[in-house]
Amino acid sequence: MGQPGAGYAFRDLHADTGRFLDDVMAGLSRPHKTLPPKYFYDAQGCALFEAICALPEYYLTRAELALMHAHVGEMARHLGPRCALIEYGSGSGRKTRILIAAVEPVAYIPIDIARAELAATAGQIAREFPRVRVLAVCADYSRPLALPELEGLDARRCVGYFPGSTIGNFTPAEAAAFLAIAREQVGAGGGLLIGVDLKKDLARLDAAYNDARGVTADFNLNLLGRINRELGADFDLSAFRHRAFYDETHGRIEMHLESVNAQTVTIGGRVTHFRKGETIHTENSYKYSVREFQELAGSAGLQPRACWTDADRLFGVHYLAVPQ
Repeated sequence: MGQPGAGYAFRDLHADTGRFLDDVMAGLSRPHKTLPPKYFYDAQGCALFEAICALPEYYLTRAELALMHAHVGEMARHLGPRCALIEYGSGSGRKTRILIAAVEPVAYIPIDIARAELAATAGQIAREFPRVRVLAVCADYSRPLALPELEGLDARRCVGYFPGSTIGNFTPAEAAAFLAIAREQVGAGGGLLIGVDLKKDLARLDAAYNDARGVTADFNLNLLGRINRELGADFDLSAFRHRAFYDETHGRIEMHLESVNAQTVTIGGRVTHFRKGETIHTENSYKYSVREFQELAGSAGLQPRACWTDADRLFGVHYLAVPQ
């Protein structure tokens, strides 16, 4: 297939190794070691995540796709005609294609930190929807970001799209801060369409994050592999094991990498020590009831207008309006 047409542009705003190294060292210097989950998504991490989405235990993608197919017409009516669609984290774009086909936006602006996958997905969407102007932006969408590309577009309003329950990777305070950033980006009269994983039985949650094939474990461990590849570290991946569990008090799945013995790791010439059993906290995945998330959205100045859930109450897609 050919190159994207004149309606496609790619803007790279993401700084590379310097920030990656700083973020890694800052996280590993804490009393309880952490690593930012946004760094999961190098090429290998993206491929592993797509494999996770196809696992029988991982209900989230199937439930959200079913909701999109069943209710995309209603969602499109909320988004309205001639909108500019901003997507936070583009991934493979499967759900986005469903939405674009129904909404027919004048422009699609995907923002993602994973440069290669962003370019591939945005370019493919530009070829599939030649009447939609595609303006891909490689950047960290969790930080305030000016989008001058929106100026001059003949759009009636801007709408943000944040699928896949990625909002759950933020703490509630971080999620509220992100929603406030997105509210400012789409502006008065705009809206946000957001996927949110719902609270459910422990057995289903445990299976989803501890799959029998160990793909989620490989995805978690690949974060250390990426640090080795890009920062010249010497993590022994066999000396760490994947741990995931539900913290009922906080309403979240926690993912960790546990050191199986006492060890020392060198990263960029700096030494980090691990005790046996010490963990690196790599990700949270918060689960919300519909009411809890709507209250969180309200605290960020957004007005809940609709929520679609599947019959088993596994997943929800919320539409939130920005007041005029």
